[in-house]
Amino acid sequence: MNRSLRAAAVAAITALALTACGGGGGASDPSNVSPTGEIKPREISWLLSRPADGAVINIMKKLADDYAKDHPGFSLNLITTPDRPSYIQKLETLAAANKLPELFDTDATPFAQQLAKQGKMVDAEKLLKSLDVYDDYRPSALDYQRFDDGSLHMIPFQFELEFIWYNKELLQKAGVSVPKSLDDIPAMCTALRGAGITPIAIDGQDQWPLERYVAYQPFREAGPEYIQKLKKGEAKFTDPAGQKAVEWLASLGKAKCFQDGFSSQGYSDAQNQFTSGQAAMYNIGTWELPSLATDKLNPDVRDDIDFFTLPTTEGSVTAANEFVSPSGIGMAVNSKTYDPLVSDFLKFALEKYPSEYAATGALSPTTNVETVVPANATPLYKKALEMANDLGDKQAMPWDTQLDPTTNGRLQQELVLLVQGNITPEQFTSTMDSTIAQNAPKFFK
Repeated sequence: MNRSLRAAAVAAITALALTACGGGGGASDPSNVSPTGEIKPREISWLLSRPADGAVINIMKKLADDYAKDHPGFSLNLITTPDRPSYIQKLETLAAANKLPELFDTDATPFAQQLAKQGKMVDAEKLLKSLDVYDDYRPSALDYQRFDDGSLHMIPFQFELEFIWYNKELLQKAGVSVPKSLDDIPAMCTALRGAGITPIAIDGQDQWPLERYVAYQPFREAGPEYIQKLKKGEAKFTDPAGQKAVEWLASLGKAKCFQDGFSSQGYSDAQNQFTSGQAAMYNIGTWELPSLATDKLNPDVRDDIDFFTLPTTEGSVTAANEFVSPSGIGMAVNSKTYDPLVSDFLKFALEKYPSEYAATGALSPTTNVETVVPANATPLYKKALEMANDLGDKQAMPWDTQLDPTTNGRLQQELVLLVQGNITPEQFTSTMDSTIAQNAPKFFK
């Protein structure tokens, strides 16, 4: 998030805090998930941050149209802002003005938790149970949407697994094998560079892909509890888990693990480098199965592509089957506008959505449907899907969903500088611990 957007976010958060002092803007009881009364069709709105032509939006459009056939006058207005920073600014501004629509997207961020504490979001766990669909959801899909206190205020519409995809031929050319430990990767990068191969293709422009890497060592070293404490200022980068992350990232930079000029290259650049056989590895999720595990993949590399899960380390407190398994941005329900119509539409949509979504070849956030493997899929497609059947109880949370906006923005900037060698690990550590100390108290009281 750039400086102007962070300033806007801080202003919105300040305004939100003021509305909380005034009684929460007339929010209804978030635990009243079974409103009584007549269902009166009208237009309801969903503030989204999803691809406009993606499966989630297309399916929900269809379901809304189907619902409207029996409820004349009903319509679902989709307010789409796929660009995440712009979306966050819009969300925070509307929240501060008490003008959130009936439905809105949000991650389990500190800002969202403030909304929940102010009673602005319906209790999603109670809601799903009242609709008799709660037990259909994958526990890990729901857990990804939970706040640190275990409360659930967002409903997942996706379920993804993140892997490190690799080119077997390029690894063989460099004389290296799949890393058994995270600590093996810097030396692996050095060998690949020596063979004239770019080790890892990464989308540097969007910043979140590099931020994934800072989460890996602490997750293996100290488990998911480290980021829960770090974001509140109860842990520091000077702690062993933090230093492990900082030193490892610096070593990735020294070994030139990422493509030259990675910070100015985007999502399609990274994907193209890997699928064209220029880069040996690519860290991405199952949302890219259609491009990596079907006949759409470049035939020159198709037979050489495989994947491995996040490596462990010596003494890991988390298991090999525990890694990043996000259920995407969740949908929250505005408690102020929750009424019999919204409740009835959600019951209709959430009962039908899983089978529609699974039919697109994607992993459903529920277990009551089976994903339809496309006819043009390679064996990797099914192999990736089957990984969802053997997940551990812990998951590595993306840090951009955990940190306050100012700290997150600063972390993304400092990570690039650290990996590029523009700052030392000591400078990075000092800057980030100071940033957290200054900003965390505004969100975690």
